Amino acid sequence: MYPELFTVTLPVLGEFTITTFGVMMALAFLCGYLVLRAETARLGAGRELAADMLLGALIGGIVGAKIYYVLLYWDRTALDPLGMIFSRSGLVWYGGFIGGFLGVMWVLRRSPVTPGLGVDAIAPALPLAYGIGRIGCFLVGDDYGRPTESWVGIAFPNGLPPTTAGNLRGFGADVDPAIPDATVLSVHPTQLYETGLSLVIFFILWRLRRHPHVQGWLFGMWLAMAAVERFVIEIFRAKDDRFFGGFTLAQVISVLLLAGGIALVLRLRRRAAEAAV
Repeated sequence: MYPELFTVTLPVLGEFTITTFGVMMALAFLCGYLVLRAETARLGAGRELAADMLLGALIGGIVGAKIYYVLLYWDRTALDPLGMIFSRSGLVWYGGFIGGFLGVMWVLRRSPVTPGLGVDAIAPALPLAYGIGRIGCFLVGDDYGRPTESWVGIAFPNGLPPTTAGNLRGFGADVDPAIPDATVLSVHPTQLYETGLSLVIFFILWRLRRHPHVQGWLFGMWLAMAAVERFVIEIFRAKDDRFFGGFTLAQVISVLLLAGGIALVLRLRRRAAEAAV
């Protein structure tokens, strides 16, 4: 793990640490932006729209992720609200997606581009950016999985938090009671699982983007595939929010998004078929 790259001293601000997570997040947004800009240009929406959509996704995503985080861990928020809001942690994916989606829709509603065309343009960029961002999580030792003794297991002794038996028990993982709390265990590197699956989704969407379809269809395809990917990954995650009979909150949201994605795709296909008659 390489959580920190180097520290620089800036005027007024003082010392500032450049983290691998921050670098990978910046790279994720950059790559997503380049794909989005290429797609908006190809679809005739103009390259300028890509920058506006990125800004909407960035602001909405950060706000949405924080709101999701402080509500999910309300007991901690009640004790230290400012600490929870302004901490570096807490950028939860589904909260960020919901907030980012609302930010993008706000931008599209104020542009001459139809929302369907806009979300289709951003669909291939989403899994690419997400997959790159998860590499940052891996490098800092965050969002890892349950303990495993298989060859894929990786230990995060300096993770956030470390993969000790005690911390994993706190996440509800099944750990042998005989293992001392301070023992560092190997876990599923679910961050890399998500990177691999997200890149597969990206290449599928990149191939399908030229397939004749009505506006919004490609986004519906991404929504369905991303929901399946996250539901599967949650099976291996070390999580303490399994409030729904063993299912995590993210899995419940995944089911809802999968249903929404499938419904959107079927509705748009039916509409296209009716228009062709």
